[in-house]
Amino acid sequence: MNKRQNQLTGTLHKILISILILLSGQAMSQPAPWFTDGKFGLFLHWGLYSQTAGDWDGHPTKGGEHFMLYERIPVKTYAKIADQFNPIGFDADRWAQMARDAGMKYLVITAKHHDGFAMYNSAVSDYNIVKRTPWAKDPMKDLAMACKKYGLKLCFYYSLGRDWENPDVPTNWPVKAGRSNTWDYPDEDAKDLNKYVENKVKPQLRELLTQYGPIGIIWFDTPELITKKQSEEIKDLIHSIQPDCIINSRIGNGLGDYAVVEQSLVSTARKNWEACITMSENWGYNRHDTKWKSPELLVRNLIEVVSKGGNLLLNVGPKGDGTWPVESQENLQAVGSWMKTNGEAIFGTTVWSSGKQTTQAVQADIKVAEKEKAGMKDAVNDATSKEIVSDYRFTQKGKAIYLFVRSPSAATIDIPELAKDSFEIKSLSLLGSPSKVKWTQGKDALQLSLPTVKGQEIPIYVYKIEAK
Repeated sequence: MNKRQNQLTGTLHKILISILILLSGQAMSQPAPWFTDGKFGLFLHWGLYSQTAGDWDGHPTKGGEHFMLYERIPVKTYAKIADQFNPIGFDADRWAQMARDAGMKYLVITAKHHDGFAMYNSAVSDYNIVKRTPWAKDPMKDLAMACKKYGLKLCFYYSLGRDWENPDVPTNWPVKAGRSNTWDYPDEDAKDLNKYVENKVKPQLRELLTQYGPIGIIWFDTPELITKKQSEEIKDLIHSIQPDCIINSRIGNGLGDYAVVEQSLVSTARKNWEACITMSENWGYNRHDTKWKSPELLVRNLIEVVSKGGNLLLNVGPKGDGTWPVESQENLQAVGSWMKTNGEAIFGTTVWSSGKQTTQAVQADIKVAEKEKAGMKDAVNDATSKEIVSDYRFTQKGKAIYLFVRSPSAATIDIPELAKDSFEIKSLSLLGSPSKVKWTQGKDALQLSLPTVKGQEIPIYVYKIEAK
C-alpha cells in the first residue's frame, strides 16, 4: 500500500471513528424506550419533613418540605426529628403494588432532599435513616425488591445543589444565598462546593448505583452553582457504573436526557420531557393540605402531557409512619381503574403526526402553560389549571389514532380534524365497550354520539380509530 493510500485509509478511519462517537453521543442524549413508552410514573417525597406533617414549634409551617429553610432551623435541632421517625407502617410491597395498579411504570423516591438527610443507609454520612432513627432500616432495599416484583423501574431523586446539612453548599437562586443554610454556615464565600461534590455527592451517588440493582433514573434537583465540569463528571460517574441509567436535565449546564416541567403543563408538543405534579398543594405530607385534585383532573393532566409527547410523574407524600394519605390511595385506585380500560391509548404512543389543534382545543388549553417555566420552583408552587372543560386530545400508535373526549357536556361532539376530507375511517370503537358507536364522517367533521356517564365513572372516553 503506497503513502497516498495509507493517508486515505487513515482519513477514512478517523471519519468513521468520528461518526461512531457522534452516533454514540446522540444515543446517550435520548431517554430509553421504557421511559418514552411508559408515560406514567410515581414521585415519592418522603423524609423527616413527613414526620412533622406541616407543623413546627406549635404552629403550621410555611414552605412545605422546605420548612427548615423558612423557619431557619439549626441542623442540630432539625436532626432531632429523626428521634421520632419510626415508620412502622412502611410496606414497600404495598407501595409498589399501588403504583403498578394505577398504571405507573416507574417510581422516583427522594434518596436525599434539600435537608441533606439520606433516606437510605449511607456510609458517606451518618445523617441517614438507618443510623439516626429508632426504625434503623433501609427502605430502599425493600423498594428495590418490590419494584422488581411488580415490574417497575426504581429511580432516585437527589438534591444536587442544595444541602442544608453540609457546610460547603452555597446557592444563588433567586439571589445569592437565597436557598443556603446561612444560619448555621453564614460565610457563603468560604464555602467550597467542590469539597461537597467530591466528599458527599459523588460517593452517595456511587452508593445508590451499586447497592440496589438497576436504577432507571437519577432524578436531580436544584443544580444551583454546580459547574459544567462538575455536571459532566457526575454524568460520567453515573454512566461508568450504570450505562443505561437516565439522567434528567437538572444535573445542570444543559446536560441530561430529558427536560423537567414542574407543577405546570405545556401548550405545544415537544420531545423528551416530563411533568412532575402534586396531587394536592404540597410534595411532602402536610396535615393542613386539603386541596386534593380529583381523579378526573388527574386523568386530564395525564392525557394533556402524553398527547404532547411527555411523561407524567405524579406525586404522593407518604406520612411519617410510612402509610399513604387516604386521598392519595383513592385517587390512584380511580386512575388505575380508568387505565385498565384505556391504557393502550397511553402506553407506547406518540404525538399524532397528522394532528392539528383546532381553535376550540387551543382555547381549552391550560392557560398557565403560556407562562410555564421549565426551571426550578420553590416549595408550594402548583400552577396547574383546576378548570374542567369539555375538549378532546389525540395520541397515535402505529396506524391507530386515539381520540380522548374529556368531560363532555353534550350528547354528541364534532371533531373537525377527523373530517372526511382528511381521511376515510375504516373502523371506530370505544375502548372498554362492546357496543357499536354511532358516528358520521362528514366533509367538515366527524360527529360522535357519546356515552352516558354512570355513577362515579371518570367522564373521559377514548375512541380507537383506523383509516382505510
